[in-house]
Amino acid sequence: MSKPAVLLFALLLPLLSLLGGCSSWFKSSTPLIKPAELVDFKPSAVLSKTWEANVGAGLPYAFSPDTDGEAVYAAGREGKLVKLDLASGRELWRIDAGQPLSAGVAVGEGKVLVGTAKGFLLAFNSADGTPAWNTRLSAEILTPPVIGNGAVVARTNDGKVFLLDSVSGTQRWSYSRVLPALTLREQGHLLLGDNAVFAGHAGGKLTALALNNGAPLWEANVALPRGATELERIADVAGPLADDDRLICAAAFQGRIGCFDQISGNAAWVRDFSALRGVAMDERFVYAADESGSVAAFEKNRGINPWKQDKLRDRKLSSPVAVAQRFVAVGDYQGQIHLLDSEDGAFAARIATDGSPINSVMIPLQSGLLVQTANGGIHALRLQ
Repeated sequence: MSKPAVLLFALLLPLLSLLGGCSSWFKSSTPLIKPAELVDFKPSAVLSKTWEANVGAGLPYAFSPDTDGEAVYAAGREGKLVKLDLASGRELWRIDAGQPLSAGVAVGEGKVLVGTAKGFLLAFNSADGTPAWNTRLSAEILTPPVIGNGAVVARTNDGKVFLLDSVSGTQRWSYSRVLPALTLREQGHLLLGDNAVFAGHAGGKLTALALNNGAPLWEANVALPRGATELERIADVAGPLADDDRLICAAAFQGRIGCFDQISGNAAWVRDFSALRGVAMDERFVYAADESGSVAAFEKNRGINPWKQDKLRDRKLSSPVAVAQRFVAVGDYQGQIHLLDSEDGAFAARIATDGSPINSVMIPLQSGLLVQTANGGIHALRLQ
């Protein structure tokens, strides 16, 4: 590595500690900044563990599980892919993808999808784990693909978005854009709508791409890069997007959080906010954790900020997830899951997993959560 590259890495490391493949935070038991101590509270809900399994470690990547309502699918870095019964955690099949993995999983339309660092998108039949198809894209895949409406959408870390046929893996279209000089390792996730693919990008843009041909329908500014240096000008839309029947919402690092009209791209509201792990939404609020570990709620139609929970500062929080229309959950670098009351942000419940970081997206269930840890632990939690 050249001296300029070494210097750049040293500058980026403390600031961008949540980056999926470059960070040393999740590889070390000693955080760079001392995180907040866990506070005692009187629980108003109970999170209990229904079952647990293991699929193998994920670092330096972030793997998230997925479910089709009957089974859970999960993958690990070394190439293992498993199907587990949702109710009991019983293993239904386990296969080896035949190569290391870097992203996954997505399930739908009878397929399970994972991605690799060499740009391969792999599809397996969800019934028995047999290979369905594989397609090589242009670069490393770091975020889970999305499947629906007969299509698979995936993105690569060179700024491209691809749409493929879900049955054959044949590419229908691709969309690309020029990347800024510096970008986050943590990329924006994709969201598949009825007529458009929504994608957040490096540089603070949010786009709607026509489902039939990938043509941009609109482009909105979640953030505007600013600052004297390239480091200061990083303003990437990162992590999951969230939507309802009218709005699409996103957050950017060193930028803003906001919601936009799905048809026109016009901003319903935007607020200054710096997030690395995206947003979640329920019927009333949009939730996000800022880069310092404070969790905030925003009224989804107007952007009013009713509360902010700052007692998890520097605990390197996961993407938030709305649970049962009453709570929002986040995981932290010690594998703790924190359940917050959506009305005021007060702590409602807490449960430990396996002690390793939760740096993936947790999946909400009708009455609980699915969680995958950095050590490959799959945990099904029940909310009572």
